Amino acid sequence: MSAGKPARPAGIGLYGGTFDPIHSAHLRLACALRDELALDSVRLVPSGVPPHRPPPHASAVHRLAMARLAVADEPGLDIDARELAPGASGYTVDTLAALRREVGPSRPLWWLIGADQLAGLDRWHRWQDLLTLANLAVAARPGFGTLPLPPAVDALWQSRQATDFANFPAAGRIRALTLSPVDVSATAIRADLAAGGDGLGALPPAVLGYIRRHRLYRIESI
Repeated sequence: MSAGKPARPAGIGLYGGTFDPIHSAHLRLACALRDELALDSVRLVPSGVPPHRPPPHASAVHRLAMARLAVADEPGLDIDARELAPGASGYTVDTLAALRREVGPSRPLWWLIGADQLAGLDRWHRWQDLLTLANLAVAARPGFGTLPLPPAVDALWQSRQATDFANFPAAGRIRALTLSPVDVSATAIRADLAAGGDGLGALPPAVLGYIRRHRLYRIESI
């Protein structure tokens, strides 16, 4: 065994969303995050009732069950249900703080956000604390470099971009990833299901079967 510098613990990716329902584009994005950053695992984090959005159409119980079915055969993907627990705040900073306490100070954490979320980062609860707890991975779209950012977010973006891709710290860096964006709308999937369709062919078979068994996303619930 080498007596050199100990290897840094493998990183953990985190991908939050309502997953209402979870679909194939979510899984592609999670797998791409895992592969591009060589992460040990990516945890999909279903949200409860998001603080600034309407409540999801399906209950937390159903969304969690569908998410678990979707990742069952995907190596390195898992589900973290902490935001669905009674009393959970739903704020990303609280989720990251809890996970940081669990994994310790040296394990890299990567929270995946979209470019549109980066542009609104300064409206997040305690947004300036996020990078003390984790790194941010930004799913870049074509034209991302021209996206206007609020001054405070732009300053963070300019000062925290990762340059040494071989030695990621546990927290504090931002990296733009060339990941394909989620290219299908959950709204369109729900509408197709309500009309008796198969969710535009975008649902894992186990998830579609669950939706049909439990009669989710019927017209009266859309």
